[in-house]
Amino acid sequence: MATRQLLATLCTQWAASGGQPVALESVGGVDAARRIDAGDTCDVVVLASDALDKLLVTGRIGTPEAMAQSQVAIAAAPGTNFQIETLAQLCASLANARSIGFSTGPSGKALLEWFERLGILASLRDRLVQAPPGTPVGNLIAQGVVEIGFQQCSELIHCKGIDLLGPLPPGSEITTVFSAAVCRTARETVAAAQFIAFLRSSAAFDAIRQEGMAPAGLL
Repeated sequence: MATRQLLATLCTQWAASGGQPVALESVGGVDAARRIDAGDTCDVVVLASDALDKLLVTGRIGTPEAMAQSQVAIAAAPGTNFQIETLAQLCASLANARSIGFSTGPSGKALLEWFERLGILASLRDRLVQAPPGTPVGNLIAQGVVEIGFQQCSELIHCKGIDLLGPLPPGSEITTVFSAAVCRTARETVAAAQFIAFLRSSAAFDAIRQEGMAPAGLL
């Protein structure tokens, strides 16, 4: 879901440049990986690199190609006064938060591992709320389910009713690399490879940056 807006934009640009039209379906990463592993017919899959590495081992995809890097960001309910500029400020804010949202998938797992390394996971556990697969953490914030939440920046910047506070403090960044791969069930293998090349080209860089990500492809 972190790449859904970006891919929608790039699919439109690809078609406008003469590429074969793409039918895009955006679902939660856990569900997408499960469906590809089950043999769903699909030409291209875009997922976090670690999820694609597992699908590569099972023979469901070809070699993944890095497309974009995304940072986990922090958002909160409007009117709250959480400070996040330094690690000490963020830890103090979390200690005072009534509820904390985090995502499914690799960024959520990495966040919990980070809390564990900081030695604060046990103190936060009773206040942690995991968003259901495919549900943005920003929605939980906007609905008042949680006060503060963590998710990919690209998933938070389009969410209404929240304050985007910014990235994790310097030195604490959680980076996810999103990659694309041709599926073994692909019916349009040549077009699929061409589309992935476009996702990794300089033609896609502006759109990637506008979604709060950094290009990971080739110039």
